[in-house]
Amino acid sequence: MVLRPLLISLLIATAMPLAPLPVMAETTIRGVTAQRIGALTQTLKMDDIFQVMLDEGVDYGQSIEDEMFPGRGGPEWLDRVRAIYAKGPMRERFEDRLLIELASDPAALDAAMQFFGSARGQRIVDLEIAARKTLLDEAAQEAARVTVEDMIAEGHPRMAALQNFAETNELVELNVAASLNGSMEFYKGLSEGGAFGPGMTEEEILSDVWGQEPQIRADTEEWLFGFLVMAYQPLSDEDLAAYQAFAESAAGQKVNRALFAAFGEVFVPVSRAMGRASAAEMAGEDI
Repeated sequence: MVLRPLLISLLIATAMPLAPLPVMAETTIRGVTAQRIGALTQTLKMDDIFQVMLDEGVDYGQSIEDEMFPGRGGPEWLDRVRAIYAKGPMRERFEDRLLIELASDPAALDAAMQFFGSARGQRIVDLEIAARKTLLDEAAQEAARVTVEDMIAEGHPRMAALQNFAETNELVELNVAASLNGSMEFYKGLSEGGAFGPGMTEEEILSDVWGQEPQIRADTEEWLFGFLVMAYQPLSDEDLAAYQAFAESAAGQKVNRALFAAFGEVFVPVSRAMGRASAAEMAGEDI
């Protein structure tokens, strides 16, 4: 089972004033506090992103039902999927890992807040979230794919800029790795739930998942560049160049890696839980 390609770009912040944060434990690691990370995720509109991820998860859950237990899941299955993708636990795991990743470099956190706290950064985050919502629709995905093909055929200069942006942030490689890890965890969940009878060994699961790599890579590239074209089309060349410059900076590189690590922390348990829940549905069990 191939997971939806997961785009995780750079942090996007808003220049709007922040609402008061909930009271939380004042955990401090090398000068980076849990409250600062919470402020960052609030500034980045992460709740909106987690909502999109939940919607993507429901879409993914429906595709699992269609392929693995057609017509047997229904509303109860999708309710289970929504519980697995619950925003609260995802946010908590995300923030905990982000705190660890940025603990050694509070200056990177400051730089990200400064750059993405601009009006330019606010516009970018809105465009990214809107594009992810739009790409939940298959017709929109196809339209984006055709647009990318046309831009490549025409040698459009914006396409070269987007390819450079993707390479700087290692978006293809890191997303392929994330999807492979997600598939691995999904298979482990299926195995734990008894979907493979006596069970598959970890070596067999790894071999099966690694065999998906070419298709995962192709799907990731198709989705990723469709997303980039759709999200950044309204940006001026100056705006995109500024985004590229931050991406190339030491702070931008640090934050990009921290984000991938934080989202990885979210999707490992989610993917395994989806595997276990799918196995139970296949067996006709109550979860």
